[in-house]
This record gives sequence, structure tokens and C-alpha cells, in this order.
Amino acid sequence: MHAAEIRARFLDFFASKGHTVVRSSPLIPGNDPTLLFTNAGMVQFKDVFTGRDARPYTRAVSVQRCVRAGGKHNDLENVGYTARHHTFFEMLGNFSFGDYFKREAIHYAWELLTDVYRLPPEKLWVTVYHEDDEAYAIWQQQIGVPATRIVRIGDHKGARYSSDNFWQMAETGPCGPCSEIFYDHGPHVPGGPPGSPDADGDRYIEIWNLVFMQYNRSADGALTPLPKPCVDTGMGLERIAAVLQHVQSSYDIDLFQALIRAATRATGMTAAPPRKPLEHFSVRLPLARARRQYGDRCGRSRSPSRSDGGDPAAIPNTQNGEATQGKPMKNALETALKVIADHIRACAFLITDGVIPSNEGRGYVLRRIIRRAIRHGYQLGCKTPFFHALVVDLAREMGSAYPELAAAQRRTTDILHQEEARFFETIASGMAMLEAELSSIAPRVHARSDMVSPLLSGELAFKLHDTYGFPLDLTADICRARGVGVHEAAFNAAMARQKERARSAGKFNPEQGKIEYRGGKTAFTGYESLRADASKIVALYAEGEAVERLYAGQRGVVVLDTTPFYAESGGQVGDQGMLSARDARFAVTGTFKIQANAAGHHGTLEYGELSVGDAVRAEVEQARRARTMRNHSATHLMHHALREVLGAHVQQKGSRVDADKTRFDFSHSAPLNRAQIQRVEALVNAEILRNAPTKARTMPYDEAIRSGAVALFGEKYGDSVRVLDIGFSRELCGGTHVARTGDIGLFRIVSESGVAAGIRRIEAVTGEAALRHVQMLETQLLAAAGALKTMPEALCARIEQLQQQLKTLEKERTQWQAAQAARQRDALAAQVVEIGGVQVLAAQVDNADARALRAAVDALKDQLKHAVVVLASVHDGKVNLIGGVTSPCNQTIHAGELVNFVAQRIGGKGGGRADLAQAGGTQPAQLSSALHTVKAWVENQLNLTERYSPAK
Repeated sequence: MHAAEIRARFLDFFASKGHTVVRSSPLIPGNDPTLLFTNAGMVQFKDVFTGRDARPYTRAVSVQRCVRAGGKHNDLENVGYTARHHTFFEMLGNFSFGDYFKREAIHYAWELLTDVYRLPPEKLWVTVYHEDDEAYAIWQQQIGVPATRIVRIGDHKGARYSSDNFWQMAETGPCGPCSEIFYDHGPHVPGGPPGSPDADGDRYIEIWNLVFMQYNRSADGALTPLPKPCVDTGMGLERIAAVLQHVQSSYDIDLFQALIRAATRATGMTAAPPRKPLEHFSVRLPLARARRQYGDRCGRSRSPSRSDGGDPAAIPNTQNGEATQGKPMKNALETALKVIADHIRACAFLITDGVIPSNEGRGYVLRRIIRRAIRHGYQLGCKTPFFHALVVDLAREMGSAYPELAAAQRRTTDILHQEEARFFETIASGMAMLEAELSSIAPRVHARSDMVSPLLSGELAFKLHDTYGFPLDLTADICRARGVGVHEAAFNAAMARQKERARSAGKFNPEQGKIEYRGGKTAFTGYESLRADASKIVALYAEGEAVERLYAGQRGVVVLDTTPFYAESGGQVGDQGMLSARDARFAVTGTFKIQANAAGHHGTLEYGELSVGDAVRAEVEQARRARTMRNHSATHLMHHALREVLGAHVQQKGSRVDADKTRFDFSHSAPLNRAQIQRVEALVNAEILRNAPTKARTMPYDEAIRSGAVALFGEKYGDSVRVLDIGFSRELCGGTHVARTGDIGLFRIVSESGVAAGIRRIEAVTGEAALRHVQMLETQLLAAAGALKTMPEALCARIEQLQQQLKTLEKERTQWQAAQAARQRDALAAQVVEIGGVQVLAAQVDNADARALRAAVDALKDQLKHAVVVLASVHDGKVNLIGGVTSPCNQTIHAGELVNFVAQRIGGKGGGRADLAQAGGTQPAQLSSALHTVKAWVENQLNLTERYSPAK
């Protein structure tokens, strides 16, 4: 039964039982900021289980895509070394929200497994929590499972409810017992039944877990029955597919075999026909290379259940100095192909769901997975990008189940290719450095069997990370295959030192220095008014220290109990303006948060004195605030327009909004073309023309998200948030905005560029700044049209005409140069002298640049066959020098050495290959005498023909 059929039959079965089929949610959890990725089928229903969300159905079934490669749930290091660990997997699950409970859940599971999937009942074992007599009785009395195949699982070390068969969502909240279903592969596979001392073997494999949410755990640990018990089940598609396809490893199922064949093709390996076990792969690699790449223990399993035994002493079989299907070589190849096949699923789905490779958070996990796959391909001999080529195969296998994967195929391929190209620029140097160090460590590994595993230097691991882009776990993965650990403490220390240096090297802005403020909150009134007439000074600071009074001319920070000044936050700069008292005036140059709810007004006291407790009038600079608001509101409209034009994958990755412009960073893998930019501008300006009122509301975070508000990735939000509706945009935002979209006036994009892999940046202007930009462009257009003596509307046609004329002239020049070169070549051939059977030519050529010289040298080499040619020309007071030596003459005479010899006599230096080299010089007056030395140099190299005789 193919994986696609298993998936479809699961959904159809539960749909027939009254379950609503719910599509897989994205890998980025929308309702749980504590999770890095969606790691289970119940994640999208978490709020339903806790009662914070209500759905129109009480029964649901889903096939949820999941990733376990970061944070608490991380299987990355085991992928490729075990039979069932994956970074990406699909979780089949059925759910009851206060509808049915244990009896129905157990009966549904048994019916699906035995009637639909037709598994032999005698092959199935079950476990229950040791106190769950209800579930035990259902299995034994209603289903008919013999007591010998029902195992009660107790608590760990006597701590109640600590059993593997007791599930809890968190330290408090919904929890309850669970019942697991196991499949028995048979006595020919090592391992004991669940709950036995040798349960870790591969004979009995867990295929399904039924969780019964029966209680609510309070902070004191007490359990109280839930008024509406729920059911949450999970069955890994890959695991059940392995059982139904009669294989023990999930890497041998049809889905993975297709991807492994694709990985085999992309990496240039050779394989037997499709659907054959991996031992039919045949690879021939030089033994030295095999040992250099994998070591004598290459590919050894870390799992005791691997059938190869992981013999550390096994050495590849050899024939004529090559490795041929030796066990470690085979295992290393299998591991590499498994890793690549697994990782393309995780990477493609993460990118489809909006994650971009980066150096932090989810993006960093994605980068680690990509680079781990690249490293395995690199060690198979791939020295150019290959990983991205697997996206098309993955879309072919899984695109029908996940249409979003197929829709994002091109973008995913582009992002992976960019990331690969970036890493391939440094991987060779990094691997060479690491291999050199491991080679010096490896001989000590087997010296004593009882020795502690040696450690790679933490400083070297950090250098690989910092200079060559090797994540720590990638270095550790490479080392593990050689029996070497990594000194992580030293790595972390080196990382900490670098961060400290970066902080020290950064520009210190005294206005934003740390201020130890322990007072109350600052009430912000700037949404309603730009002036507060009676704000009280609650704290003063000078040079970062708390003071009671500021004097005229002093720079400092003023903290008020109430302020209309917006403190820099969410990408919007802080307000500027004035604080005034009867005999004092403080010019505010910036407003920043000194605590989460306290604002500091940074600036200079122009005259008078200010004391703690004084009342001041706080007045924001109105024109500057208005320009900033226009730019901020336009940013919201632009964000929405970008998502409409480019796709839902667009996410804000940073912004800077001030009075002059808005700078907006967002996730997208390719530059915007002119049509896309114009479309974004048109959409934004259309909303401006609608002149719709801006609406701001405060509501609970969950309610805001359900209403369709966009939460910015990486931002921290409280339980209560401010939701802003501006035109067609709805986002969470605490910034200041225009009252109506028409207040923006005009919107123009002035630049679009890339700032990192998969991250683009747009700068845009509004209002008067947009008008000035349009007028500036018009001035330049009129100037260009005047210079070319045409009208502005005919400027493009005039430029095309001039370009065509230029092409014609360039073609004529090239033809003239070719004719000149042919004449010069014939003249130069007459200057050839023969030395020891080699034809030697050294001459100066007039009116020739480096390209023409190279072409002339190549032509003379072809014409003369066994020759040494040195040509030179002088241009703008500098000498160009090209030397060429034909084969097999270049075995004795090296063009790079010859050219360097001549260049040193004209004030230069150079070099190159044995057959072709280039140099330059700054002393053209010495060129003639320098060229005369060529014949003597060649004669000396040939040693009067005794050391070299040209081929007949």
C-alpha cells in the first residue's frame, strides 16, 4: 500500500465516522509562541483543548506536517543513523473535543488497523497506563486482545503520573493516560515487548498513540476530572507505511525510495533499478578518498539495533587500490543518501511555510538542515549545488497532498540554490581545515580501546562557524563519524568573546545608554494629542546617572509621568520636540524606551534649570510627527500590497520608519521587476485615493489573530494588543498613524535591493518627499532629453537608436582589429627563431589591449605547434604582457615563470598556468631589452636541447 493511499484511507475512514477533515496547518505555529515548529498533530487544536477556541465541529481528522529539528524536540542528530528518525514527518491523527472518549477511540483504531489496513490482529500489542483499568478492560473485553499482549506501564521511580503512558500538555493544564499500539515484526528481529528490559530493539514498533485527556492538573499537582474529556491520537505515516510495505526502516518505504533515487541522481552516484534495497547501490571511490572522507569507521551506526553491527574495525574491501562495496563505504553512502532525502522534505516545507535561511531562530534551524545535507553531498563528491534539484521530485511525490508545496516549487528551488551557492563558496576551505585536524586526531582514536573519545578544539569549531559558516552541530556530526567529540565549552566561550568584542566595537550612543530606572510607568497620550500641558518630571539623568537637577547646556534624559512623545518601537523612530517650563526649555532630540512601559526624553537643556518634581509642557514637533505617520501608515499598506503581488510568503523582517522615508525588509527570494514595483505602487495609491478612515482597537491577542490581524514575526506581544485597520491592511501595531489613508498624499518606491539571502529591502517616500522625488526624476528626464536633442517622450527611442549605432561601430572596430591582428600575426611569425627544436617568439604589438594580445598568443600557438610565445603592448603608459607555451613544451618551460621573469625587468610581476600567463609593468622604456632576454631564458631552460626533445 503506497504512502498516498495510506494517507487517503486514514482520512476517508474517519470522515465516514463523522469527523471533519481539517487541512494541515503550517509548520510555524500560529497559536503557540513557545514552539519553534509544529511538532505534533494536536498543535493547531491546542486552544480548542484548553477551551480558548471553539470550532463548528467536535470531531476532527488531519494529516499534519511536522518538524522536529530544533528546541526541545530535536531529532536532527539521529537522522540517517537510525531506521525511524526524521526531521520532517507526517502525523495522522483523529481528535474528539468533548465528544467520544476511550471506548470509541480504541474501537476506531482497531477497526482501521485490522479491517482497513488489514494488519493481522495477532501481530498487535497494546500498552496502557498502569492505573487505567478502563482502557485495559476495553482492550481485553471488548476488542478481545489477550491479556498476554496488553502491557501496563508504570511510573518512573515511583513518581505518580511520570509514566511514558501518562501525557500532559504542560506542567499544568489538560493531561491524562494514553494507550500505545505496537506492531510485532516477528522473532527473527531482535528486541523484546514493550515494558521489557530489551524493549529498545526493533521487533516491537510503536505505530499509534491514543491520548485520553481526562484531567486538569493544577499548580499544586492535583488532578481534577475535565468536564468534557477529549481524545488526541497520533500515528506517524512513515512508521505505518513501513509496516504495511513489509520493511523495517521507514527509509525503505515508497516515498523515501523515490527521494533516495532522486538524491542518487543529483549527487552523481549509481544505483540499481528502483525499489531495490539499499545494499544494491554500487559505488567505487578511491580508498584514500574514502578514508579521508569517512575515516575507518565511516557510517558506523550509533544505534545498537543496526544490522551491520557498527564494527569499528571494518575496513573497505579493496581491488586495484579502490574501495568496492565495503561495509563502511556502503553504510556511509546509505547514510548520506538518507540524510539528503530526509532533509529535502524539511527544507522545502519550511520554505513553503515562509521560513527563510538566516542566522537566528527558525531561519537558523533551516540553514543548519540545508548545510548538513550539502555536507553529505560534498563528501560524495558534489562540489557544486545539487540539493535544490530535489524539489521537483518532492513536489511530484507530495504535491497532490500538499498543493502549497507544488505552488511554491520555483521559489523554494531558488532559495535553496542561493543558500547552496553561498555555502559552497566556503565549504571546501572549511572541510580541508577540519579534515587536517581530524587526521591528526584520528590515529589516537584506536590507540587504546579504553581511552576517552578525543575532542576537537572548541576554538577551531568556532572558526569553522564564524569564518566558513559551519554550524556547531554540523561540525559535531562530521566529528562523530570519526569517533571525535567537540569541546563545546570552549566553543561557547569563543562565541561569547566575539559577542563582547562586537558590543565593544559598536558605536556607543549616550542617549541610548543603559539607565537604571525603577519608577512608575509613563502614560502615553500621543495618539490623541501632541501636547501635554502639565507633565511631571519623575526622574532626571545626566551621563547615565540619576540626578536631581539639570543645568543649562547639559545633555540628559527626562522621564515624565505623562507624555505625548512616542518612544522608538516597532520600527518607528521616537518623537522630537520641546519640554518647557517657566524659565527653562529642554530640546528633545529622541524618545526611547528605558523600560518596557517608561519613556526617556533625550536631549539638551537649552536654558534654565529642571528639577525632579517640576511640571513641564511637553510638545511634539508636529511636522516631523506628521511625516513619520504618513510613512508608517504607508508601510502597512505596502506590506499588504507586497503579499498580494508576490504571495503570502512575504513576511516583514525589519523596518525603519522616520520622517524622511520608510525602509522595509521582507522575505522574498528574487528582485522585484519594474512591473511588480508599479503594481505595488498602484495598489497603495489606490487605497490612499479611497481616503478610508483608520481604525484602532485594543483586544485580546487570540481574538486579534482570529480576526485576521497580521502579527509580525519575532515581535513580542502581550495578552492585550492594539489592532490597526488602515485601508486593506490589518496588523498588530502600537505606532502612530494618519487619521485617513488620504492623509498620506502620494506613495513612491525609490529603491529595491537585496540585503541577505532571501531578504529584500524597499525604501519608499510619501507626501512632500514623494512629490520631490517625482520632480527630481522629471528634471533628470528633461536634462537627458535635452542632451540627446529629443523630446522626453521620444527619449527611449533615441537611446535605442544610439545603442544600435554603437553596436555597429563596435562590430566594425572588432573586424578592423581582427584584420590588423591577422596582418600582425603573419609579420610576427617571420620573427620566430628556433632553439633546441622549439620555436620562440618575443615581440611588441601596437594598439592591442590584453584581450587582443591573448587572442594573438592563442592563434600563434595553434599555428606554430611547438612554441614559446611572449607578446607585449603599451597602453596609457603601462605594459601588458601575455605568454603562452604549447604542449608538451610546457612540461619543461612554464609560462607563468617566464612571464614573471620578463615582468620583473619592466617594473612589474605576474604569473599563471604552465600554458598561459599574464603580467603587467610600469616601465615601458625597458620593454625592448626585456623581450630580448626571452630567448636566453628559454635556451637555459632547455639546456641546449639535452633535457628536452619535442614530439615528432
